[in-house]
Amino acid sequence: MKKISISALILSLVVSTFAIANEVNIFNARHYKADAELYGKFEKATGIKVNLINGKSGALEKRMIEEGADSAADLYITADAGRCGAFKAKGMTQAGLVSPTIKSSVPKNFRTTHWVGVAKRARIVYYSPERVSGAELSGLTYESLADPKWKGRIAIRASSNIYNKSLVASLVKNNGKKAASEWAKGVVANMARDPKGNDRAQIMAVAAGEADIAVANTYYLALMLSGNKGPEQQEAAKKVKAFFPNQNDRGTHMNISCAALVKGAPNVDNAIKLVDFLLSPESQEHFTNNTFEFPMISGVSPSPLVVNNLGLDFKQDLTTSVASYGAKQADALEVMTAAGWK
Repeated sequence: MKKISISALILSLVVSTFAIANEVNIFNARHYKADAELYGKFEKATGIKVNLINGKSGALEKRMIEEGADSAADLYITADAGRCGAFKAKGMTQAGLVSPTIKSSVPKNFRTTHWVGVAKRARIVYYSPERVSGAELSGLTYESLADPKWKGRIAIRASSNIYNKSLVASLVKNNGKKAASEWAKGVVANMARDPKGNDRAQIMAVAAGEADIAVANTYYLALMLSGNKGPEQQEAAKKVKAFFPNQNDRGTHMNISCAALVKGAPNVDNAIKLVDFLLSPESQEHFTNNTFEFPMISGVSPSPLVVNNLGLDFKQDLTTSVASYGAKQADALEVMTAAGWK
């Protein structure tokens, strides 16, 4: 039998340990090719290998839950604070996602020690300038969408949609469950049609004259205007205008794309390094110019498509912690279900 020297064995163990430590495992529910490009840049800059597992949020969460302590997941990256909050509530995240970069770059309402926002989006109102007057829009709030003047005029997604669950959770947080319940009944009464389709479908409904206003996230309009979704959607996007609700009080509802530190993550230090990298000016510009989200950090401008068609100077809701979107998610769904929101 060939003898192995003690020094060779030690060297082998060191190399093996380094190989394990010098990687980070991402369970990624964001469906953007641009994200993979960012991870490639991180690999080149740091030498840390990124193992990327892509999938839908539900499937990825199911896998991590089933694997439990055997899961190799370090970071769960997904859209919407409600998802990160609900995942935390299942005991699937851990504290420790903290660094000087995170503390200095991310406002407190967009982070916890379990998960951190890496990009922002707003859920706003799109309207037909031909059928909606300036007087009707003046002082528009999410709360006033329940006003009978909007009867038969609103397009909005299903109650099961995470973006809507987070929006309604914010209303529960700010106004109370009883008020949110009455509001949901008013919105259902004002719907132009039963909820169907994604956010882009709501914008297209306004362009087609099926509704006068729609509720959708900001980046969808820029995505449509970019031509990436085809000429039909590009033309539809040109027929609507954007309006930011609640400018006279708490500000427009904001949400995030978030990175959560998975419980039992084997590469915590590398996970934090990756999040720090995503919060760098270079990465933030990559987000804004490819996914059309708003930057999380200061000093970076949104995409010109966003600025030119949505505007830049609007009051963001920076007082409502996005952690409440997960905490109030069950209440939000109960409120919508009771109102008959399909």
